Amino acid sequence: VQLQASGGGLVQAGDSLRLSCAASGRTFITYVMGWFRQAPGKEREYIASIGRVGGWSGGRANVTDSVKGRFTISRDNANNMAYLQMNSLKPEDTAVYYCAARAGGTLSASARGYQHWGQGTQVTVSS
Repeated sequence: VQLQASGGGLVQAGDSLRLSCAASGRTFITYVMGWFRQAPGKEREYIASIGRVGGWSGGRANVTDSVKGRFTISRDNANNMAYLQMNSLKPEDTAVYYCAARAGGTLSASARGYQHWGQGTQVTVSS
């Protein structure tokens, strides 16, 4: 599967953005989808993941505590899309955001668990 992330930009603190991840191929529904971010000089950080269709992860989603209540992950299986809705953005949310696909059947917060990655989209939040 090939992934392409989009939707980033320059916003002010308190604004919202929705990131999109377009996936190619007919097997999108078999992948767990995840979002990660990486700020300059920092390691890649897990944000959220959402389960594949069916299986143990079906219908499940997870959001890391640091953004819980502000960020929401979703997917549109009919259109091979995954989304990250980001509300109440803060300057510390500034990073390059990546979408990723995992062939395993369970949700994962580890970047190593994802086999496919998009190119990243820059989100900059000014104070």
